[in-house]
Amino acid sequence: MDSGLEEFSKFLIDNGIRILAVATTEEALSIRKINDEIEILNMSSTSIKEEMEKLIDNNITITIGSLQAANLANDFARNGKHLKAHIKIDTGFGRYGFIYQDKGTIINVIKNLDENIKLQGIFTHFSLAYYKNSPSTIKQYKAFIEVINAIEKEGINIELKHACNSPAFLNFPNMRLNAARIGSAFLGRVDTGGISLGLKKIGKMKSQITEIKLLPKDFNVGYLDTYKTKKETKVAIVPIGYKDGFNMGTKEDMFRTVDKLRNLKHLVFSLLKKQKLTVWINNKYYNVIGKIGMYHMAIDISEGAVNIGDSVELNVNPIFVDSSVRREYE
Repeated sequence: MDSGLEEFSKFLIDNGIRILAVATTEEALSIRKINDEIEILNMSSTSIKEEMEKLIDNNITITIGSLQAANLANDFARNGKHLKAHIKIDTGFGRYGFIYQDKGTIINVIKNLDENIKLQGIFTHFSLAYYKNSPSTIKQYKAFIEVINAIEKEGINIELKHACNSPAFLNFPNMRLNAARIGSAFLGRVDTGGISLGLKKIGKMKSQITEIKLLPKDFNVGYLDTYKTKKETKVAIVPIGYKDGFNMGTKEDMFRTVDKLRNLKHLVFSLLKKQKLTVWINNKYYNVIGKIGMYHMAIDISEGAVNIGDSVELNVNPIFVDSSVRREYE
């Protein structure tokens, strides 16, 4: 529950959002507990009977992305269950969804859905929409439209059509269709190939200083012996680490080899320029020194007035903050 799933959902609902899309059954059920009427789409196709039954019994829209899922949905429908569904098309992501080339299969599945199944939408997901004019995104979109056209030639009209996540919504406005799945953009932390969008980041982490100590010159700080003090150094210990989500990111998973090489180049330059990871204490930035541990980090406070118990603010992406970290909302 990165930014506080239930609280975030309440905020969206209060501001006019009428359909929420989630990734897991657990997320869908959590939202249903706080609102009986909101439309909830579980975007992960499942062929597990117990899981689909929970979704149907809680009036959550399921995703049908395989013959097995379609057959299971039909079984429930023929036994008197009424359910809503979206069809997922795999246009080149390799996860959930019918392979886009299998248009005959897709059409047959839709035609053979039981009358108790209300087909509300059809969607796909882009693998590389972080750059404008991304060839793979354009290819995926064309494939998706070809599937829709083939379905409509059979006299089948599906109301909701959606393909865009946040990067695609911003980089490819012509692909927005009549619905879009905005998540990271709401957090102000959407990746769009380094383009500044002027979005305001939401979410910050707060902790406090629990220990202060004076380290001698040439003293190691942290794992792997990657940092040694250059002089006598006053250090503050903060009980926050990568387990809590600090300094975590997704960029390494998002880019191609050429982009990873570019990121490595930038990392080398940042090291040469001695750019540091910082935290905010008493209206001043202080450098994190040494490798961040799972539970703790060390801060160089040699040049400031800092005391045990002082508040520490850290810039984090709420997506990576552990669910055990208490949330407060303003």
